[in-house]
Amino acid sequence: MTIRLSKCVLVLGVAFFCTLVVFNNLTDYDSNFQFVRHVLQMDSTFPGNRGMWRAINSAAFHHIAYDFVILWEALTAAMAWWGGIQLLRAVKATTAGFAAAKAQSVIALTMGIVLWFVGFIAVGGEWYLMWQSKTWNGQDAAFRLVVVLGIVLLYVVGPETEHG
Repeated sequence: MTIRLSKCVLVLGVAFFCTLVVFNNLTDYDSNFQFVRHVLQMDSTFPGNRGMWRAINSAAFHHIAYDFVILWEALTAAMAWWGGIQLLRAVKATTAGFAAAKAQSVIALTMGIVLWFVGFIAVGGEWYLMWQSKTWNGQDAAFRLVVVLGIVLLYVVGPETEHG
């Protein structure tokens, strides 16, 4: 049961983290909005780079993009809370029962990986050339989150035993 409880706690930890991210983005909207705005404007990339045609200078689009990120984070948090609770409810279930309770957690962890890998590392980092910016580069933070979420995902989907 220790391993099962460990999986529950880690998924709930991800839920708590994502909840804090959403809280901070809503209560201090402008701080991270500036990050999104600068990445989309590509205004701190290398001078004269040939990717500047990708830059988006529409304030409305910046808000839509940032609001979408916050919504995705909120959905990830909600799914992780739900997943963690489902795991807790099934902690004493059979192996098959506990394995079946993993679905929401797997979805939540995958959503987080998609956000920080696809959204920040791939789209922000490569499409909008965020890697070129010394000021507005969130790739290291995104990478850390992808690694943590990936490890938790691998641990959660790991095989169960009747005594695990």
